[in-house]
Amino acid sequence: MADLIEYYFEQGWTDGLPVVPPTPESVAAMVDALGGDAAHLETRVPPRWGNLTREVLAINLVLAGCRPDYAPVVRAALLALTSSPFNLHGVQATTHMAAPLVVVNGPIRQEIGLNAGPNVFGSGFRANATIGRAIRLVLLNVGGGWPGDLDKSTLGHPGKYTFCIAENEEASPWAPYHVEHGYRPEDSTVFCIAAEGPHSVTNHVANDPEGILDSIASAMSTIAHNNAVSSGSCAVVIGPEHAATIAAKQWTRQDVRRYLWSATTNTFDDISFGGRYGKIYNRNLPRWYRREPGARIPIVPSADDIHLFVAGGDAGRFSAFLPGWGHMTSPVLRAIDGRPPGTGECVDGTCAL
Repeated sequence: MADLIEYYFEQGWTDGLPVVPPTPESVAAMVDALGGDAAHLETRVPPRWGNLTREVLAINLVLAGCRPDYAPVVRAALLALTSSPFNLHGVQATTHMAAPLVVVNGPIRQEIGLNAGPNVFGSGFRANATIGRAIRLVLLNVGGGWPGDLDKSTLGHPGKYTFCIAENEEASPWAPYHVEHGYRPEDSTVFCIAAEGPHSVTNHVANDPEGILDSIASAMSTIAHNNAVSSGSCAVVIGPEHAATIAAKQWTRQDVRRYLWSATTNTFDDISFGGRYGKIYNRNLPRWYRREPGARIPIVPSADDIHLFVAGGDAGRFSAFLPGWGHMTSPVLRAIDGRPPGTGECVDGTCAL
């Protein structure tokens, strides 16, 4: 076994951690979980555009340490990531640190043991750890996104090892994210966004929505992240204690998004450095933004571009802001079984958001 693990390191088929050597039996079990037909082409993965057949996907699932019942989640995420709106080619090759974050909704969370509670972005849960890892191994081994080669990220971030959470639907005072977007509660979905790592937001004093959300808006109102200069989409994760305080005042999820969108404070003076470096006309921002002194520059074009989830443990008044990569990518929502939502607004089971 030790020789096999070293052999996989020598071949460059790992993410830097030891992998589980596949056997004919373990790969066959994964192929069965994917519906059989090992040669079936699921998708092609940029930037190398390698063919992701069910057999190749199965091998990477085994390498990552997945159980067969995780396979449909990994496949759905990869189909979402390789859909055109997500621009995986750009996400893989950018110098920015963005990595695909996967958020799972629906009954499959509990069926396979995904963690939505304490330490949700951290370690300790096989499903979260290995689903995210399997996605990364496919991006490396099939997509060719090797650091320093086709992955040009200057810094990267730890989410490039694994970046998969579940929404804590049981602790949320609002409808689950996927239900808000037209799916039924009994449907299971994956949401994918290219994101930086989570930026912690602490507020242990506020007893109203405005106080909590002003703290989150403060974390969003910097000129250092990509949304500030490239717009696009971002994610906000509300901790259960913060969510309960907000909902106790009858605020809806949409109220939260709209407040956050309106409360960020970046101005054109901020992003243009007050003209210190000459005239700046940032073509990465929407053309309808006013580029004049004193003009407010929203973090994202609309409240709907703030993707809001409830997750984390029930102790601690913390939330998190996750900046996105920018307008160069669009988050994607997809059902595990590929079915469209009830609104019928999606194409081929994949919804660009």
